[in-house]
Amino acid sequence: MSIQITPAKKLFTLHTAHTSYQMWADERGILHHLYYGPAIGDDDLRPTEFYSDCGFSPNPAGVEVRDYSLDTMSQEYTGCGVGDYRISCLSVSNPDGSPLADLRYVDAKVLPGKYALPGLPASFDGDDDCQTLQITLKDAVTGLTVILLYGVFEKADFITRAALIQNGGDAPMQLHKAASACLDLPFGKWELIHFHGRHCMERQPERAPLPFAVQTLRSARGASSHHHNPFAILAAPHTTEDAGDCLGAMLVYSGNFKIECEVSQLHSTRLVAGISDDDFTWTLAPGETFTTPEVLFSYTTNGLGELSRQYHRFLQHSVIRSSWKERPRPILINNWEATYMNFDGERIYAIAKQAHELGVEMMVLDDGWFGERVDDSSGLGDWWVNEEKLGCSLSDLIARIRGLGMQFGIWIEPEMVCYGTKLYAEHPEWVLSAPGRTPATGRSQLVLDMGRKDVVDYLYGIFSALLRDNDISYIKWDMNRNITDLFSRALPAGRQGEAAHRYMLGLYDLLERLTTQFPDVLFEGCSGGGGRFDAGMLHYFPQIWCSDDTDPIQRLKIQYGTSFGYPPCSMGSHVSASPNHQTGRHTPLSTRAVVAMAGAFGYELDLGLLSDEEKAQIRTQIETCRQLQPLLIDGRYDRLTDAMTDTYFTAWQFTAPDASRAAVSLVVVDPKPTPWPIHITLKGLDPEAHYRDSRTGKVYTGAALCHAGLTLPILAGDYTAVQILLDRVDPE
Repeated sequence: MSIQITPAKKLFTLHTAHTSYQMWADERGILHHLYYGPAIGDDDLRPTEFYSDCGFSPNPAGVEVRDYSLDTMSQEYTGCGVGDYRISCLSVSNPDGSPLADLRYVDAKVLPGKYALPGLPASFDGDDDCQTLQITLKDAVTGLTVILLYGVFEKADFITRAALIQNGGDAPMQLHKAASACLDLPFGKWELIHFHGRHCMERQPERAPLPFAVQTLRSARGASSHHHNPFAILAAPHTTEDAGDCLGAMLVYSGNFKIECEVSQLHSTRLVAGISDDDFTWTLAPGETFTTPEVLFSYTTNGLGELSRQYHRFLQHSVIRSSWKERPRPILINNWEATYMNFDGERIYAIAKQAHELGVEMMVLDDGWFGERVDDSSGLGDWWVNEEKLGCSLSDLIARIRGLGMQFGIWIEPEMVCYGTKLYAEHPEWVLSAPGRTPATGRSQLVLDMGRKDVVDYLYGIFSALLRDNDISYIKWDMNRNITDLFSRALPAGRQGEAAHRYMLGLYDLLERLTTQFPDVLFEGCSGGGGRFDAGMLHYFPQIWCSDDTDPIQRLKIQYGTSFGYPPCSMGSHVSASPNHQTGRHTPLSTRAVVAMAGAFGYELDLGLLSDEEKAQIRTQIETCRQLQPLLIDGRYDRLTDAMTDTYFTAWQFTAPDASRAAVSLVVVDPKPTPWPIHITLKGLDPEAHYRDSRTGKVYTGAALCHAGLTLPILAGDYTAVQILLDRVDPE
């Protein structure tokens, strides 16, 4: 069994294939965290706990033992205001105004299968035979109850956590902080790896030792954001791609979040993750329950590469629900960088016809097909087809494109509205804005209050009709603005602190309804590119547009950082024009394709401007992509270089699960005069098997490729790329 309980000791041990997690409840009801790391069997680790009499660390009421303090012990989930001065999991206002919560152990039970979280995305049990541990903590004075949920995925090496917070009293109370999980690591030095950025430069990894301070990763933008990702790694100081201890904490949430780390006076490390408590207040009536988002924990001793692959597999199999998650994605062309909003139906059909002749499988119509949408300051919210602009109905355009043998996709941005639209004129109260104030705008857009059921119902009606009445195979769901003026006209003054989370609950409700009703539609998420690239969105969308920056050299770093937590097949990545629209950089068409094939592949450029030679290249690229798609979806992914520090070239590798085939890609990012050789060693191949190099035709053993490696000839020119296929062959 993956969950073991020793009732006499109130000792709880969670086992996965390679890790163990242990905690216990003492005679006073404090739930201690003992261990999370490599598998330990059935050992009782309580003797490893360290107690110390630290000055100014108080003892709980009624305890005269000087070294027994909540301020120094490792805990599973903290209360607040009763003696632990470190980062807390809770902040409350009780009916009497007191800010105290003293949580003590009540009971525990093991449940078959994986718990669910009503209204929130969460992982699910596929073929892992998951179990759930449920531990109840309670404040005896107020009746506040916290139910800790642990999902144990034994085969996948994952332990998931969430908390249910219940008002067991007889009067309303308020939550000001409600974290999903706390992880106290009593020993060891740790470095924090996190992923920061900005629009067009998302998920840039940064690694540094944890100081004796509180480190906070957060978003207050109403989305998980371009700027900080809700995923962090704690790594031992000498951990590399291939060796060393590291653990990941990934929040399954797409709104305002916090991940906090603190090193204590006794050198223990605490990580707390959940909804951001900035401007958060939630009123709990008697008997009501607040459900926190889920956190996905995984641990390995085999380095950052193995941790990444554990997250890739887990997200693919136990978080993403779409029927597309294990299917080859259609190779598409999007008209955005070819036309922006300057198009009609004939222009779109011409792009589709040219693309079909080159082997492209889907035409995606981007922004500008609806309402009075002539630029980004107009039209959003009026989701009627502008037939005057198209010169035909949407169904007629789709029929023509379908007649080519292509699928059809379309862009939408449901959460926004512009001034001057019919929707805004009829329902100004549907916008997040405070009375008496003119709201700020972003890209001339206002944000609809997704916490309102009438807004969600209206949007569901609009977009379910769009999908029901038209032969649409793909939806690109965009969000091009962060939230300001966070005030809901549907909430009373005392409950405005609930608006941000209610927005996310409403959005998840809309996504749940649409993706359930239209399970065969391929949904792609987007928020100005990668501004909402998180596990919460991946629950509904099997892929997300990785970044609005389509410059392939910049994309190397963006895709590199994203790969630490998210599967490459979830990264939307397109071949765009050169010079690039964002950076002005000139790059070869071949290089743009090699970079884009590291994700969900497509094109985004004016094919009419290409030469015959370039069109021939595209035909070849599409055939290559079709060969590589099984590796992208099911294969092992390895980072062969560090895209942030290796300034000469960047390389990566996909390998089939049975190691029968591998694809190695390499891009020169800084050509050198009198260059030194480009040499790479591969990973994950069968050491005794033989592989043929598609570039040279030579045959090598897997051992030779993984230890001696490959040396490439001098690669001259700007941003040259090489793609090598290695197929297992019988020895000659």
